[in-house]
Amino acid sequence: MKKIIEKHNRVKFGMILIAIGVVYGDIGTSPMYVMKSVIAGNGGITNINRDFILGALSLVIWTITLLTTVKYVLIAMKADNHGEGGIFSLFSLVRKQGRWLVWPAMIGGAALLADGVLTPAVTVTTAIEGIRSIPAMDLFLGEGHDKITVITLVVICILFLIQRAGTNVIGKIFGPVMMTWFLFLAVAGIYRMGGHLYILQALNPVWAVRILLSPYNREGFMILGSVFLAATGAEALYSDMGHVGKQSIYFSWPFVKICLILNYLGQGAWLIENAGNQALSSIEDLNPFFLMLPEQIRPAAVLLGAAAAVIASQALISGSFTLVSEAIRLDLMPHMQIIYPSRTKGQLYISLVNTVLWIGCTIIVLYFRTSARMEAAYGLAITLTMLMTTLLLTAYLTKVKRNPGAAALLAVAFGALECVFFFSSLGKFFAGGYVAMLIAMLLLLVMYVWDKGTQVEQMQSVRLRIKDYIPKLRKLKNDVAIDMKSENMVFIIKEKNPEYVDRDVLYSILDKEPKRAQAYWFVHIYVTDEPYTSKYKVENYGTDFVFNVGLFLGFKEHQRINVYLRQIVTEMIESGELPRQNKKYSIYQETSVGSFKFCMIRKTLIPESDVSPAQRIAISLKYAIRHIAGSPERWYGLENSSMMIEYVPLFIQEKVMHPLERFRPRKKEIIEKS
Repeated sequence: MKKIIEKHNRVKFGMILIAIGVVYGDIGTSPMYVMKSVIAGNGGITNINRDFILGALSLVIWTITLLTTVKYVLIAMKADNHGEGGIFSLFSLVRKQGRWLVWPAMIGGAALLADGVLTPAVTVTTAIEGIRSIPAMDLFLGEGHDKITVITLVVICILFLIQRAGTNVIGKIFGPVMMTWFLFLAVAGIYRMGGHLYILQALNPVWAVRILLSPYNREGFMILGSVFLAATGAEALYSDMGHVGKQSIYFSWPFVKICLILNYLGQGAWLIENAGNQALSSIEDLNPFFLMLPEQIRPAAVLLGAAAAVIASQALISGSFTLVSEAIRLDLMPHMQIIYPSRTKGQLYISLVNTVLWIGCTIIVLYFRTSARMEAAYGLAITLTMLMTTLLLTAYLTKVKRNPGAAALLAVAFGALECVFFFSSLGKFFAGGYVAMLIAMLLLLVMYVWDKGTQVEQMQSVRLRIKDYIPKLRKLKNDVAIDMKSENMVFIIKEKNPEYVDRDVLYSILDKEPKRAQAYWFVHIYVTDEPYTSKYKVENYGTDFVFNVGLFLGFKEHQRINVYLRQIVTEMIESGELPRQNKKYSIYQETSVGSFKFCMIRKTLIPESDVSPAQRIAISLKYAIRHIAGSPERWYGLENSSMMIEYVPLFIQEKVMHPLERFRPRKKEIIEKS
């Protein structure tokens, strides 16, 4: 009991509030459209009865329970990677168990990122359309959809502009709003359930099984395509775990789930009470969520629902940042500049990802225009993500946890369930689901190209022992016949072992164009888990001109290598480890620290490389993607430094070239020409 109390004390209410604001937006807005979609799919309110509603509600309740509570909260969240969640974090735990596991990781990640493009477009448009239920606003909007589209785009712009503030700041703003929203859901549900407690029968899973085979269910198993919308935010609980902390989700989810179920039960009670109502059947896009409320409450419900729908987009946007950062770490995506807006490591911001999501959402809104059309694309991609997560969880339980029994149970139970949801969602493919799949395929192509291109590069990757090349570097340093490139030549490297360096670096110094300098620096950056670490270590190989520097920087520290290296050089000159570098010409006073030249090595594929056409395309596309991803000057704060990006060939086996044969003219030909 004492341990439980201590755990409660550690989980602050503020973090729980942030979790409610950041994580549950997507799943929290599902009551606004799930039952609406279920009723519309069955032919409207005149084609439903008590048994149908009890069965549909039971499907919704048990879908949330099995997919969200059991799979993600109780199982998946235990498979964390140093507190981080999401499909790429899960892949990092099992990647050594088989190369083929990269495929479910890439497919699931691409599908979830595609859902991150669709979610803001769908939820914000739905919210803005809900304003029409207020007569005065309906009069202002008039006929057509142009004003709704413009308002939607403005809201989306604001949403993406505030991302740089970080989820900590956003959570403090969104948390109270979502807390109010969930309390409103619960109160509205309890209010409508009064006098209709028979609706609690929907908690019995038998009703869920019956409705799938019931003659009252016109869609059959295809009803699951609409029911699944109740669980579309489940993956966000796992992806956003690093943003808010595992314990915050454990303590907040029961509250959220109870509020959701109460509201669904309230909608069900209202639908049973009004089943067959001819007057209601004439209402376009009948939405039981709003209609079950008293008229005087509806304007407030619409405004609160609009705010919640905007917040719903946040769960997928922040989750997308986490996914991409994990993909970068796993070398499935190009290096991008990552900003940590708060002191919590899990809370991050990636400008390029934010921009791409922003553009994607804008295109979706302009293409579909109405939420009814967007809903057809919504949910299909996420079923694919859930399937891939199940596959990776099965591998994790089998290979890492050594529990094949639990793995088999997970694979059979959730694999079968999610396959049913996936195939039922395929019914939406031609109605708009193709858009979600197209976005997912484009993102998958980016990851595949990057991964395949990396494999091609690794075909030639060779590490050389630095000490073996000290004599050549000393000879180059003392060769006055070669112009000095700079007092300090700096190479930013990926190799962690200070005893080695990539062959391309030494090729650049000695072969590409001899780079004479007084000192050669090989710098590797280690990003620590603490926010403000700033330490370094140096290996000098017994020389005073070749150095390997390990920079240990906290994840909140700006990686301004030029500033740090100047400090290191100054300290080493003062300690006598490095000779003075007298800089005679300067607008400032004479200094003992010389000039710096930063060199970034870029590999290029030469035409003569003996690679297949597919490998050539992969490496060419990888380099094109790398160019779009941004420049290293911005990553390392070298915008105002002397820097060069040098291209070296991939040392892949070259094709067999026929030697040239010298043409020698005969004597007779020479005489004739003369």
